[in-house]
Amino acid sequence: MKFKVKVITTCAALLLMACNEGVENNSNDVPIVAPIDNRVVYVGENNEPVTLREDGRGDRVVSAPWATRSAVLATNGMAATSHPLASQIAIDILKKGGSAVDAAIAANAAIGLMEPTGNGIGGDLFAIVWDPKTEKLYGLNGSGRSAKGQTLADLKAKIGDVSEIPNWGTAPVTVPGTVDAWYELHDKFGTISMTDNLAPAIKYARNGFPVTEVVSYYMGIYQARYEKLFAAGEIEEIANYQSTYLIDGEYIKEGQIFKNPDLASTLSLIAKGGRDAFYKGNIADTIEAYFKRIDGPLRKEDFASHTSTWIDPVSVNYRGVDVWELPPNGQGIAALQMLNILEGYDLKAMGHNSADYLHVMTEAKKLAFEDRARFYADPDYYDIPLEGLLSKEYAAQRRSLISMDKASLAVDHGDPKLLKGDTIYLTVADKDGMMVSLIQSNYRGMGTGLVADGLGFIFQNRGAQYSLNEDHPNVYAPDKRPFHTIIPAFITKDGKPLMSFGLMGGAMQPQGHVQMVANIIDFGMGVQQAGDAARYHHNGSTEPTWQARMKDGGVLELESGVKADVVRELQKRGHKINITSGPFGGYQAIWLDPKTSVYHGASEMRKDGMAIGY
Repeated sequence: MKFKVKVITTCAALLLMACNEGVENNSNDVPIVAPIDNRVVYVGENNEPVTLREDGRGDRVVSAPWATRSAVLATNGMAATSHPLASQIAIDILKKGGSAVDAAIAANAAIGLMEPTGNGIGGDLFAIVWDPKTEKLYGLNGSGRSAKGQTLADLKAKIGDVSEIPNWGTAPVTVPGTVDAWYELHDKFGTISMTDNLAPAIKYARNGFPVTEVVSYYMGIYQARYEKLFAAGEIEEIANYQSTYLIDGEYIKEGQIFKNPDLASTLSLIAKGGRDAFYKGNIADTIEAYFKRIDGPLRKEDFASHTSTWIDPVSVNYRGVDVWELPPNGQGIAALQMLNILEGYDLKAMGHNSADYLHVMTEAKKLAFEDRARFYADPDYYDIPLEGLLSKEYAAQRRSLISMDKASLAVDHGDPKLLKGDTIYLTVADKDGMMVSLIQSNYRGMGTGLVADGLGFIFQNRGAQYSLNEDHPNVYAPDKRPFHTIIPAFITKDGKPLMSFGLMGGAMQPQGHVQMVANIIDFGMGVQQAGDAARYHHNGSTEPTWQARMKDGGVLELESGVKADVVRELQKRGHKINITSGPFGGYQAIWLDPKTSVYHGASEMRKDGMAIGY
């Protein structure tokens, strides 16, 4: 684009075309800056005023100004993950004849190696699969349970006089569910062997790979955190973590080659011996010996009895599309509750990221999260009022509590029974139309900090999400699944698949899911634009651990792409604002064009990954 320089003296930029006082310069001239306001305005080739962002970023010739790139288009297959090598592995598996599920497993195994700051076989897994043969969505809950031999009294004695379960060390450890979930998915939908699916990750673990920028950044954070926690006595041992994930005593820098031969051996045993190698064989023996040595609760019997659960996804209709999530013990239905509330507002008329839009989004989140804190738990231990929580009538009741003029400082959970009668996300689609929405996590960052002898992976700290309150549905109990934050999502229209998507990041996930749905359905953004647009994240709602209730309204965190006048208006309404980067999650998505059957892949510009199609 060509620009002419106009020096603005007494005329406002918006009146530029009517102003006769501007001085036109050649591109080789140094513009004389007006002394009144030091503002230089440029005129584009269409004689329109152009203001400079001055943020160092380049300009795209099409699409929204915030878009980082075009969506990736393909017809035979698509993979969108948070690591480029994992996306490539998924495509290789598809080309080899693997299904979308095979490719997702292969990519997940690789990311557990390449992005250990968020996931690995020490964590849990949830998935939604669209099967083109049955034209049906299938849900898998691959979350693990607490130790059978540890009671609530035992746990309280272990952690002392604290109000919440610690995030680190042996206290929050639960049985990892990922490996079993892989085999459940493979048994139902796989077309090539698990040996083939795990081979790329094993090869990279043995031969090494260069560490990417974002992963290196978080590995540095966790080295400092684990060493500080160990010095304070909050982690039982970190020598195994250090020998596995550090090089010469330092975290791995961007571009350094990282090898994990221990993980290669563990994955090889799994590839050869199946899920039983992990849950009943030598790996389980090693884990039991390790936890006995450091006084942890898990035993081989906890692994031997572990099972994943096939479940039916649940949905609400939002402006003509069906948005699908998995029911608790995860938090997916919080996104559905928010959408039900928001359906009563004309978001498009409000304008994207306007003060009204961000206000109702935040207030709807506060309401849904109070229900999340009260009602979401392991359904084997609590009869969740799911029908009431997802009803339009209940949403209308909750919506009536929102004031457009003032931010709420405190809200209570509803009574839906009265209405009765640092995670990773990836998505893969194949040539036959199978689409997989898969999320996997160690919970907080790299997890507990604990690595069993010679196994090459960190155990999750998901158990920190149990409540210690005996009157709460999510209270700790032996052999119980904790509240879970990780949630895959899916959209269908008229019974046909439309979009497989997810957005990682703790309590950001339901908020992120809702923002992506609104960006696409209400504002007509493309699948990549939807992820690139500036986001909000509300922090400070009551937690499912049922500790201190929200009384001060929490904090509304915004990215710097939000306009200054919007921030000022939100502050007038009583929102506490923090402009920051980091808590806004990691998004991946595949959109299936219903007219052309072309896959549109999108990946998160806030992470290292990419979408690849063929």
